[in-house]
Amino acid sequence: MTGRVRGERSPADRWGLVAMTALDIQMLLGLLLYLAVSPNMRPILMNFGAAMKDPGLRFWAVEHTTTMFAAIALAHVGRVLARKAATADAKRTRLIVCFGVATILIMLGMPWPGRPGGRPLFRV
Repeated sequence: MTGRVRGERSPADRWGLVAMTALDIQMLLGLLLYLAVSPNMRPILMNFGAAMKDPGLRFWAVEHTTTMFAAIALAHVGRVLARKAATADAKRTRLIVCFGVATILIMLGMPWPGRPGGRPLFRV
């Protein structure tokens, strides 16, 4: 009870906060690239209809963006559900499930080599 009154957090709460902060920073950087900085996005944003016909451009315009937003939203929901859990076991289960599915979504939305829009793992 005193931990709740003083605002102390468990190690799981602190790591959850670190993970959420990292995801949020990554999302902000991605939005900055998507809307302002990336020269690859200009042709997509100028002619969205034509971009939908090209699998590589469609990946960046829709698939990557959608899966990343879904993963971040799921991670946020999981953290909220975990904080509202009554027991430590329920908290742990909710975190593992939500963060696990979010991690799978992140992996699915990455531009792996061999996929449309894919990038090499290493550049020389």
